[in-house]
Amino acid sequence: MTQSNITRNGLKAWVLAARPKTLAGAAVPLMMALSLAWSDLYALTGEVFCLKVVPAVLCVLFAFVMQIDANFINDYFDFRRGTDNEERLGPERACAQGWVSPTAMLWAISATTLTAALIGMPLIFYGGTTMFWVGLACVVFCFLYTLVMSYVGLGDLLVLVFFGLVPVCATYYLQTLTLTKPVVLSSIACGMVIDTLLVVNNYRDRVGDRKVGKRTLVVLIGEKASELLYFGLGLAAFHMGLTFFFSGKWLTFFLPTFYLMLHARTYRKMKRIHEGRELNVVLGENARNMFIYGLLFSAGVIADRLLFS
Repeated sequence: MTQSNITRNGLKAWVLAARPKTLAGAAVPLMMALSLAWSDLYALTGEVFCLKVVPAVLCVLFAFVMQIDANFINDYFDFRRGTDNEERLGPERACAQGWVSPTAMLWAISATTLTAALIGMPLIFYGGTTMFWVGLACVVFCFLYTLVMSYVGLGDLLVLVFFGLVPVCATYYLQTLTLTKPVVLSSIACGMVIDTLLVVNNYRDRVGDRKVGKRTLVVLIGEKASELLYFGLGLAAFHMGLTFFFSGKWLTFFLPTFYLMLHARTYRKMKRIHEGRELNVVLGENARNMFIYGLLFSAGVIADRLLFS
């Protein structure tokens, strides 16, 4: 994609800057949390339509807007720091390519941050003041990820927390006003699955990141350990499902086996390609695998409740 066929600050430029493909990372925790909440509420009430619609919709909107906000923040500040340069191997970025002006991006960051806050504020009425602090942490660490933590090897920790523990547990809590061990374990598994995307991304960019002083976890531990980390995250996430196996929820455990097969195949491709722009193919496959995991897990939860209870 070249700048010549994109109008500066035009609609197409903003769509590219928002990175709609990354919304899968925001969707997976919500699918998992809402399926778990539905299963437990259905067991208690016997009603199929037992989910609270308003907090569910607000959680979806908040997650999607925050993901777009994170993308805008990453685009702007990586451009300012020179991380997004002509040697970039990943998809082109809006500010670096001149599709969106830095000033316009700053305004967009302000608008999306404010919009996310307005969407999230009503959740206080459903989950108490804890939701205020959860939302505030999401906003603060959305900035800290790009400004600090992704440069000191802590980006993966943030993914585990804010794409796993926080969205799954908070969304479930807003539906049930409680938390259970299976939900917490599922949230950790979710964070691990989504972190595989960051590992692939940083694995592809390891040479360039090292040059500009961006010390991602991949840079810190090296490529061989990163390959093992990538495979281990998917494997560990799958085995988190043992909590469902031992409680007799067979499909919730066994359906994600298909994800594990896809993950292993993508891992082998990642090792074979090893470096360069071709790893973008692996990134795309990983995003697909991640979404499939969410679908399979959620389908298993729902099927177990309908068929075996």
